[in-house]
Amino acid sequence: MSEPRYAIYALPEPGSALEGFGRAVLGYDNVSGEAVPQEPGLAEVTAGARVYGFHATLKAPMRLAAGVDEAALVATAERLAAAHPPVAVGALAVAALGRFLALVPVAPPPDLGLLAAECVAAFEPLRAPLTEAERAKRRPERLSPRARALLDAWGYPHVFEEFRFHMTLTDALPEEAQADWHARLTRAYRDSGAGPLTIHALGILRQDGQAPFRLLARIPFGGHHG
Repeated sequence: MSEPRYAIYALPEPGSALEGFGRAVLGYDNVSGEAVPQEPGLAEVTAGARVYGFHATLKAPMRLAAGVDEAALVATAERLAAAHPPVAVGALAVAALGRFLALVPVAPPPDLGLLAAECVAAFEPLRAPLTEAERAKRRPERLSPRARALLDAWGYPHVFEEFRFHMTLTDALPEEAQADWHARLTRAYRDSGAGPLTIHALGILRQDGQAPFRLLARIPFGGHHG
């Protein structure tokens, strides 16, 4: 049986309009682990993203190093979150990132990149080294020399100056379909009534085998978790 993987994500506030929008788009609730009905056509363009649920990555999926357990992972998150203030991300908008669509901040604040960097560094001692297969999945031959160096050092190429906060909405789309999906998702996001995003907690998610990621613990900034 394969080892579980863990990730540290920024998640929408429980019960928020943003949470409802993201679940409806991806067809999956990564808190309950249950499927969510989708609008026609969405299932075909969200199959890969659905595995992770609606989120923004702060520390990419990883296996735990030898001798590290979930309790150590939670304890690390608690130490980081204990004195951390909420991070006001602000207004979001649907944007194209390469061939896929995501919600991104209209004006990302400096505190956002700092939070991501803190998470990358804090959880790094708990990460098992990449296997050759895991490294190959990141397509290092397509990365810039700097991104390849970050992949080898930190297990993920999109960290530090390469980090861009985003909440994925689709898989890679054919070029001819991008404009239509951009318009549809922009309209749906507007109609959802979701307001500006503030990150109030770290989400620890777990993946067993090929199953979708599911919330293990939510660690609010300020200390108390549930």
